[in-house]
Amino acid sequence: MTEHSHPTRRGFIKTASACAAHAALMATPFPAAARTLWSERTQGRVVAQEPFGRLESLSEGLWALVSTPLGGDYTTVSNGGILAGTNGVLVIEAFQTPEGALWMAEKARELTGRWPTHVLVTHYHGDHSNGAQGFFPDGTGPSIHVTGTTRRLKREGMPADTEPLLRGIWEDAVLLAEDRPGSLDLGGRTVLLSPWQGHTSSDVTVSLPDEGVTWCGDLVWNGMFPNYMDATPSQLSRAVRAIQSDGSDTYVPGHGPLAKDADMSRYLEVINGIEETARTARREGWTAEEAGARHEIREDLGEWTLFNPSYFQRAVEAWMKEWSGG
Repeated sequence: MTEHSHPTRRGFIKTASACAAHAALMATPFPAAARTLWSERTQGRVVAQEPFGRLESLSEGLWALVSTPLGGDYTTVSNGGILAGTNGVLVIEAFQTPEGALWMAEKARELTGRWPTHVLVTHYHGDHSNGAQGFFPDGTGPSIHVTGTTRRLKREGMPADTEPLLRGIWEDAVLLAEDRPGSLDLGGRTVLLSPWQGHTSSDVTVSLPDEGVTWCGDLVWNGMFPNYMDATPSQLSRAVRAIQSDGSDTYVPGHGPLAKDADMSRYLEVINGIEETARTARREGWTAEEAGARHEIREDLGEWTLFNPSYFQRAVEAWMKEWSGG
């Protein structure tokens, strides 16, 4: 357990304000059909339900959080999970707000009898990391596991007056290898941690090969078009193909309902489609804005929602940046 100064109300309010600014970038209101699709697409038994998400039981000691922000509640935003062993409890992601992280920690204790001992953050984006303080309600909490790149990017984004608790959480983080897979032994359950690049310059997936479950972070989205803000598109495409080739039965995407192999294939078709539009734009001399406005996802791939209406344009820009060597 790591000890830091006690969190203050001012710190929580400041973090919540930053999250609100991030959430304001999201496109609302979302189509009712998309909200209904998400609410109905459960795969496991729902053990907890809130306006911001639901916790689905996957098997003994395994739960997936499916966040449902389409209704406007951004407490968690990203998906996540709880993995329990005989010696430890891992929570995947730190979520958008401290309140979201605290809710997950309390659910972990309710379901397993233990406060989380480990938290893994798949990448530095705020909807997966801003809530870390919520795991430390009394100043102590779990070990935070991230790559060195994720920690550096997170620390670079901190304002000078960041609360000591939050700064200490990231300074004390346990660093994961970025050039090879690692593992975490929870006691009777060994978790595989795999580093990738694609959605950001440093992403991590969490998998249980013997149990057929993979938490994909934002390398995979389901029913929502991905955010290419920091993406290297060709690396993203390669990573998704490699993740699918591992043959899991259940994939927990960074956003959207739980996925099966067919959902992964549809997702690959979606990102292949935006690549095709980007290549057409380069050939025809379209701007990224023009290409984004013209892009459409094939109807046979189902309904795909955008957090922000600029996401098609961002994806084309990412391809153009990569092709130009930027």
